[in-house]
Parts: sequence; structure tokens; C-alpha cells
Amino acid sequence: MILTTRFFVALFLSLPLFTESIAFGEEYAVPHSGSPYLPLDDLQNNEILHLPTGLKVSFDQMQNVISSSRVIYIGETHDNTEAHRVQLEIIGDLTRRFPGKISVGMEVFRRSAQQDLDRWSKGELSLGHFKKLFRKNWGNGYPLYKPIFDFINKNHIPLIGLKPSKKTENLFRTNEQPSDQNNLPKIDFDDRYHRPFSMSVFGGHQAMEKPYRMLLLWEETMAQTVADFLMDPSNINSKLVVLAGGFHVQYGFGIPKRAFRRVSHSYSIILPTVTELPPELEDREMNVKHVSIPLYSGDYAWKVQYEVLPDNKVKLGVIVENSENAVQIKSVAANSNAERAGLKNGDLLLAINGIKLIDIEDLTDTLRKLEIGDQVRVIVKRGSEEIAAEVQFRKTKR
Repeated sequence: MILTTRFFVALFLSLPLFTESIAFGEEYAVPHSGSPYLPLDDLQNNEILHLPTGLKVSFDQMQNVISSSRVIYIGETHDNTEAHRVQLEIIGDLTRRFPGKISVGMEVFRRSAQQDLDRWSKGELSLGHFKKLFRKNWGNGYPLYKPIFDFINKNHIPLIGLKPSKKTENLFRTNEQPSDQNNLPKIDFDDRYHRPFSMSVFGGHQAMEKPYRMLLLWEETMAQTVADFLMDPSNINSKLVVLAGGFHVQYGFGIPKRAFRRVSHSYSIILPTVTELPPELEDREMNVKHVSIPLYSGDYAWKVQYEVLPDNKVKLGVIVENSENAVQIKSVAANSNAERAGLKNGDLLLAINGIKLIDIEDLTDTLRKLEIGDQVRVIVKRGSEEIAAEVQFRKTKR
């Protein structure tokens, strides 16, 4: 049984995992979870399969085909760095083919963030403010998307927030019935495949009806954002690349169908596909009941490994909190590397080896690249004075 019929613990991150059969009306489905000709287990890493024909294609062949689409949906498992690598490769090639004609829409940002996203794309928003915007809209995980953000920013690619604002979510919780008066998006509550597929992940319990309705709000809002892009006359010659959890684009009945319902257009769905979890990540699996779906899971499956950001090998030995464009030390552990270097409570960590630290994720990401035995130069601000300290990373006792 392949992993593309399972789900990972964090919902809507990826493609489905292990299943068990249940009846859903007439029992018919595209084999191999939407790959009719070839089990995805049979693919080698980095091979790309055209799902409707079962033919393996090269990257350039895939790009030649999807270049005719107005919207290119690329799924992701949010914490899989390989999925993000695939996304960046596709965006990079499309940018080369269509300079100045590519925009990127992302699930991780809300529509209410658009004004700030426009400023960032134009180089008018600082990195510190952009990272705060990411945390406000999504939470942790900036390093996972950093290569994509760096490329978008360097090439001045418009970045579009897709998901609903918190205000819209709260309005939906109160009304739950879209209308012209409450300005909520029109919602299809009754897709014959989307609902049973989604509820199989939620466990099929009536108590999960409200989370399912919120999922619909998310997907309809993201679809409306795609439609707004397509209807904007200034985008008539442009393409939109949508980066969202694989659940939202797989089988096409999430964002793609709901966007097409609003504006007919050509689109392609590319699914970075994991078929085997490494042993250390097997706790991320969850069993779901199988639902028969007579649809291709997408246009292309791109086989990837499941790789997450590695754990840090070194420890500074401090408890920290975010400050204004810096990281403040709240406490220093006894006999820690930080204590041996002379760091103190209240110090502001400004930089390590010349790398500026804007927030805790900067600190974590910088330490992640270090090994036991490495020595770094740390710049801290203590009171009004900036001080340099040398930190030698030794193995800490547990």
C-alpha cells in the first residue's frame, strides 16, 4: 500500500496515507489513489509521472506543458523541505520563461496581509517586518520557505495572500451562511467527493462538521483570490503559481475546482509525492478510511523524499524571547556554552559570525549549521554597549 493514500498528522499538509475500505455509493475509483497506470511506489526519487497517461516525463517536458496554464497549483507538505525545493525549481523555471509575468499565491498568508506583501515585493518592507508578518499569518516555519521568499524578493515577483482574514473567519463562525450582505464567499457544501474524502480525515464524526465548514471557507476564499487575480485586467498576460497544502489541490476538488467555478481557465496540478516515510518520521502517519474517488489525483506526481529541517547539534544554553529586530536572553543555563562565553541575562543577541539575528528562528537556523567544536563570534548589546564574545561549542551534558 503506498503512502499516497495516507495523511500525515498535521492535516492538509500532504497527500493521503494508509487506508481501509468503506462503501461510498457505487464502488469505483482511479487505481493507485489517482495514478491509474503506475503505482507511485514504482517511481524513483525525483522522477515525474504524467498521471493521466502513466508516462514518465522530464522536468523540461512538464514545464513545456504547464506553461500553457494560467494557474499552476503545486501541493506541499508544509514541513517537507523537498516539497519546497520542487516548488522553487518550478517557479524559477517559469520566471525564466515568462519574465515579469509570474505571480505567486501562498496559503501561509492571509488576504488581509496584501498591502504589506505588496510593499515587500517592491522592496519597501524590511526583512524584520516581513518575518513578523509571516509569524502573524502562519506561525513558525520561516526557514522552510526562506529559499522561496529570497527568490521572490530578489526577482520582485508579486506575492499574494490566499487565505481568509481572521475577521472573515469570525464572521463565518457567526453566520455560516454566505450572502451578499455578509460578504462571505459563495461556498459549495455538497461536492460528492470532497466532503466524504475530507470527513474521512476528520474521522467522519458529526463533531467535526464545524472544522469541515471552516476548511470550506479556507478553500473557497483561496479560490476567490485566484479568481480575482484572473479577472484583473492587469494580469491578462500573467500566470499565478499557487503554493498550498497538497490536500487543498489534490484531486482538483479543493481550490482548483472552486476557482474554475468562478472563472473558467486552464490550470495544472503538480503533487510532490512521498511514498515512504523515514523511520524517525513514522509517528507523523495517521490512518484514514478509504473513499473511492474516480479522479486523477493531479496532472503530475513528482516523487520526493520526506526531509525536515535537522535538529540542532549544538546548544547555546539560553532561554530567549523575540525583541525588536533582535533576540533577548532571558536566562543563561549554568555550565552552558553561553555562560562560558560570558553571556548574561538581558543581553540582546545581534549577530553570529556576521549573520544578523532578527528573531529566534534566525538564531535556531544559524545554530543548525554548526557542529560540536565550532567556534563563533557573537555580537551582543548590553545596555548601550555592543560587546563581542567568542563561543566555543562543546557537547552539553543532559
